[in-house]
Amino acid sequence: MPERLPPPAGQPSAGPVPGTPVRVLLAGVYGHGRTHVRNLGRLVRSGAVTVAGVCDPRPVSADTLAGLGDPPWSGDLTDLLVRTRPDVTVICTPIHTHADLAVAAMEAGSHVLLEKPPAPGRAEYDRIARTAERTGRACQVGFQDLASSALPAIARLVDDGVIGEPLGISGACAWVRPARYFTRSPWAGRRAIGGRPVVDGALTNPFAHAVASALCLARATAPADLARIEVELYRANAIESDDTSCVRVHTRHGTPVTVAATLCAAADHDPCLVVHGTRGRVTLFYKRGEVRLEADGARETALYPRTDLLENLIAHVARPDAVELLVPLRATGAFTAVVDAVRAAPDPAEIGEPHRVRLADEHGDRFVVSGIDDLVTASAADLALYSELHAPWAIAPTTYEVGGTPSAATTAVREAG
Repeated sequence: MPERLPPPAGQPSAGPVPGTPVRVLLAGVYGHGRTHVRNLGRLVRSGAVTVAGVCDPRPVSADTLAGLGDPPWSGDLTDLLVRTRPDVTVICTPIHTHADLAVAAMEAGSHVLLEKPPAPGRAEYDRIARTAERTGRACQVGFQDLASSALPAIARLVDDGVIGEPLGISGACAWVRPARYFTRSPWAGRRAIGGRPVVDGALTNPFAHAVASALCLARATAPADLARIEVELYRANAIESDDTSCVRVHTRHGTPVTVAATLCAAADHDPCLVVHGTRGRVTLFYKRGEVRLEADGARETALYPRTDLLENLIAHVARPDAVELLVPLRATGAFTAVVDAVRAAPDPAEIGEPHRVRLADEHGDRFVVSGIDDLVTASAADLALYSELHAPWAIAPTTYEVGGTPSAATTAVREAG
């Protein structure tokens, strides 16, 4: 049988930007910021960028910035923007600071690479969007998996009818996270701080890539593409936000999208998305860009690369008519609608005894929700919510009409079985 998976290929190469290296400021050095430190080191060595400055509330050692030259440090981004006037600012800071810092950078004349999630709700998202439009600055969002050539390859398979009529898209996301994960920072595991939304939950932060990529595959990027969102939020840990949750998004063109997530799995699993069709399915293991096609009794597998989002932003700034942003802010509007639904939903329901087990193993002190690994798999197979799979701790979902307000949540606990 001839191969039907499109050949692996990267996004169109941005190519080197001629002239003076682009001046980049990094806000947020620790945690995930270390990924940006390493990437900037690579780009400094290539001659594409110089590091104009680094911003973090904590002092930054020379060892941390090895390979980045000797950039100035400040705990005040506004001060650093005035002093250094960067071409591009990378913002990798707590979620609830994104809007203020992105707006400050664009107001100072800088383009922005903004880590995901771009904002903890629609109001903050709209504020960033208005500033980008008024200042003419580019704002790219750090959903690196949306820069994978796997997504257009899967879209082509669906359009060509290889898996028949599409039935829906699902995500299965199950990781192990110890108790210290939820105390890693003052905003970890929080729904709000001082009245400001944070929304650091399983669906909106660690598995935000799954939600955003699933919506992209469903061709739902703007809030107007969505009709209704159903959310179930739960927690086994003593936190404000959800560590176990699921969502089903009903798109206006009829494709349902579900994502089931947990940070309380018995074992780590490679998160995946599944596009279900009447003749087969396509599975994307988005962390490594692996696509598996199963249709008409045959299986094919291919790996697809990703384009670096900072390089893409730099190339776009240099040649805006020739190079498009891969993840412009407007491409994350539907995802932000899901964040808003999670934010507005009732506080997560506790998963208590006997449905959780406390372990102390090589991962650390942690909770495991009994049977959650299989439940996540079943959700992805059936495009079903936990409550529909009769999880003994599940309650009915909160339904959010996009453009409206969340309906009153049903709190009756479903019986097991």
